[in-house]
Formats: sequence, C-alpha cells, structure tokens
Amino acid sequence: MDKVCFGIDIGGTSVKCGLFTDNGALLDKWEVPTRKENNGEHILEDIAESIQKKMKERELGFSDVAGVGMGVPGPITEEGKVLKCANLGWGIFNVNEKMSDLIHLPVVAANDANVAALGEMWMGGGKGYEDVIMVTLGTGVGGGVILGGKVVAGSNGAGGEIGHMIVNPKETDVCGCGGHGHLEQYASATGIVRLAKKKLKESDVDSSLRNLVSISAKDIFDAAKEEDAVAKELIEELGFYLGTALAHVACVVDPQVFVIGGGVSRAGNILIETVEKYYNNNILFALQQKEFRLAELGNDAGIYGAAKLILMKDASMQPA
Repeated sequence: MDKVCFGIDIGGTSVKCGLFTDNGALLDKWEVPTRKENNGEHILEDIAESIQKKMKERELGFSDVAGVGMGVPGPITEEGKVLKCANLGWGIFNVNEKMSDLIHLPVVAANDANVAALGEMWMGGGKGYEDVIMVTLGTGVGGGVILGGKVVAGSNGAGGEIGHMIVNPKETDVCGCGGHGHLEQYASATGIVRLAKKKLKESDVDSSLRNLVSISAKDIFDAAKEEDAVAKELIEELGFYLGTALAHVACVVDPQVFVIGGGVSRAGNILIETVEKYYNNNILFALQQKEFRLAELGNDAGIYGAAKLILMKDASMQPA
C-alpha cells in the first residue's frame, strides 16, 4: 500500500490532527486538548500517544507511515529548533528531535502560518501555483511565504511575519507585540474594530454601527454591503493598508498568487476586490494583475500543510 502520514497543527486550545494519503486525501481527523501546564511539557507526549492510538486503530505499522509533520505557533528554524512559543509555554529546544524520540518516526515541524500557506498551495486556494503568499486575517495577521513549492522560513524561522510590517509610522496606539503602526493594527479582526470605535468616537456621522452594543468585523463588512458610509470607509482603510503591504512583499518575492484566509476573509469579494485595487494602485507595472484568491481549507489548512511538509521530506529521501 502507499504510505500515509500525519499532519499536526498545534494551537493554544487544541491540537488538530489529520491522517492523510500521500496524494492529499484526508482519511481521518480529530483533536486533542493542548495541555499548557508546566510550560507545555505534556503537549508532545499527548500528540505521540494520540498518533500511536490511531496507528493501532488503523492497523498501521511504522513502515506504512512516512512520518509526522507539525505546525508550531511560533518561530522555528529549518532544523526544528523552537525559539520560544509564548502561548504554549515552550522555551528553546529541537521539537523535531524530541517528537521523533517519542514517536519513532521522522518528524518535520515549521511555523503554523507557513504550514497553513503550504496547505493552501497544495490542496486549497493556491493549488496549481508554486510561488504563493498567504495572509491570514484573524485576531491577528499571520503570513506565509512559499517559493518554488517550499516554505521560506528565514534564519530564525520568522519569515512571513507580514502582520508586523510597519504600514503607518505615525500610529500612536500599541500593537500586541509592543510596536506601533503594524499591519495587524489595521487588517485583523481586532484591528478593524479598533478603527471603527475610533472613527465613531471622533465624529458624529450617522452609521448603523452606532446601534450595536458591541461591534465585530463581520458587522462592519455587513454594514458596508448595505452601503453604510462609515463601514465603507473602514473597508477602504483596511484595503489600503493590506493592499499596500502586499505590494511591498511582491517587490521582494514576486509571487504568482496571494491567498487570503482567516475569519475576516469570510467577507468574500468585497475584501478581495478592495485589497486588489490598492495593491495595483501601489505596485510597479511588471508586478500588477496578480491572482488574489480566498483560502479554501479553513481550519484544516494547518493539518494539510503539515502533512505536505513530511511528504516533501520523504520524497527527498527516496532514491532517484
């Protein structure tokens, strides 16, 4: 039989797990809780135990499994060294080696945003392309860079941190990372809500948003679709900052396609069209008219990308 592999996406609340064929078919998926006590010392043990249980259930031997790919929420080097994952309590250690010792299978780990980008390139919105920039618009802004079909992690595993590009040096409010004027402050779900509250406070212009007890990013996009003037201005502002930031990225890596995911991406075409407009307004001619696509894999992008990570390693180790 063809080999199978495991794709693991480690989150702050739960660990998503998937069992895949080598052609990308998802055979099974499940979750285990992320136990963060004692600096997350049990997380890898729990994952290993869950994989072993699934192998027994599926009657899989070690020779049937190509290995385990993992997405980790923090900077991680190409060799698998984690450089602290604050939301897991992890310090500095080699996650590839430690997990491999536990599971007795090959292990490859990478940053979770980069892994999600790899998943979208493989089986999602970026399918058919090898040079992909993915932006995830959620509570924050994550990014992943894929060139030639491979993750660009950088020397410290922090490649693709698009959310912390400075897009407004005059900003006085503080980003979650401690900086100022970062993309995350404008293009994330929390960022656009921040802009909305600020705009409503600073003016008395009429808007349906004033009638809401609390405002969400979805509320803003819904209001914009109903021609609410304030909401439309907010979408334009988000589109300007994100489109301009992606233009800067394109000048460096010249991707084939931008894939936009995360909760904010559920707004659909109104988001894509606005970002694309400001991208084309702020880019040189040779880099215009790139493809802009919505992500397709949702919360499963991480497990798909993690599976692809280990399959790429397995393929590179096969004799020519």
